[in-house]
Amino acid sequence: MLGTALNLSRAATAAARATGMGLLSRAPSLLSPSSSRFFCGPQGSNATPVALQMIDYALSHARSLKSDESYAQGLLVLEQCLSTHSNEVDDTTSQNSRGMVLLAMSTLLSERGAFDDAIDKLQIIQGLAESHLGVRVASMEGLVGLNLQLERDDTSRVLADKCVQLLGNDTADVGNGFGSKVLNVRAKALKGLVELVHGNLESAESFFQGLQDEKGCTGNAALSYGEFLHSMGKFSLAKELYQKAIEGISANKEFADLYALAACSMCGREVQLAATCALGQLEGQLGNFSEAEEILTRVLTKTEEHFGSHHPNVGIVLTCIALMFRHKAIMEHSSSLLIQEGLYRRALDLLKAPSLETEGSKADVAQRDIVALARGAYAEVLCVQQNRKDEGERMKSWAQTAWRNRRLSLAEALEISGPCSKVPIIDARISRAL
Repeated sequence: MLGTALNLSRAATAAARATGMGLLSRAPSLLSPSSSRFFCGPQGSNATPVALQMIDYALSHARSLKSDESYAQGLLVLEQCLSTHSNEVDDTTSQNSRGMVLLAMSTLLSERGAFDDAIDKLQIIQGLAESHLGVRVASMEGLVGLNLQLERDDTSRVLADKCVQLLGNDTADVGNGFGSKVLNVRAKALKGLVELVHGNLESAESFFQGLQDEKGCTGNAALSYGEFLHSMGKFSLAKELYQKAIEGISANKEFADLYALAACSMCGREVQLAATCALGQLEGQLGNFSEAEEILTRVLTKTEEHFGSHHPNVGIVLTCIALMFRHKAIMEHSSSLLIQEGLYRRALDLLKAPSLETEGSKADVAQRDIVALARGAYAEVLCVQQNRKDEGERMKSWAQTAWRNRRLSLAEALEISGPCSKVPIIDARISRAL
């Protein structure tokens, strides 16, 4: 595998250098058809063509097979690129190139669940003082997202504060134009998301207030603001923000624009999937079950295509679908116990839920709130079956002790009495129930 990866790295480097010399036609097989898009944007990428072509190649190759080997090969290509640029003159272009390579590396690591390794890559970027502010904001955003996934909520708050402070103290390289506004919107929305996770709705509102009128309120900012509105029961406005998040992201701009750079769970594709998932949940909570089923089925397919069919994110979407069927059964006084049970079992398997013998409050489990929500709802399915009631009660007890959401209790999250302000929102981007 190592020999193959080294050959891929050398080939990608050679092809990227050929591109930089205007010789792209000599090596078309190594580069994606859209690779030329990367040296563009309002002020260009301000990074070397070699770095951008190798990033494009590494991401495409890693995701083409979605295997441990393909990801290892993609990371080795990026390591080669990072090493090359570390030996160059330490100017803005070189630091931007290294920063973008590190963003790409962190993204691949995070997609394979190596969150601490991804965090290490993002932290290096904070030392690139000459890099563009957009590179550093993207790394901060990625760090906050990963820490939220790992339930390091206090750390995420500190990082979000630093991001807001960074925009206040270091805006000379972005000026007062559109780019500066975009980064400021992103920083405020990031802080608002952290406060929402902490259950501080008033504080969150102070950061989201007025963002809907900003042109830069797309992608992550629009999704986070939509979730805040959703949690406040402002469903029509939330729906508008979710649609804005979905439509405002171009898969062709992952590294094309310094102001749109993103990493890990904050990348455009993941945000688009999470916003679509949130929209499907909202439609289900409003009783629009046909629309909800269509949207959630679509996002399930897209999630499997992007991550692979055995990824935990697939389990998150399956949980959303199961909860939608539960809501439908209650509202329509029908039964879908077999469908729900199948979905919960598959979701909990993909989420690697621990044994019920492990006490919920002490269990070391990823996606804790989502696992607890799935088990709490699954427990109801079991409790109505006389021969499985004991199992259901044990599952219910586990879910109650594992649940840590600050905004609502598990009972409130599972309560259904028609559209109301207190509804759970599963954020597939950070793997949390809000």
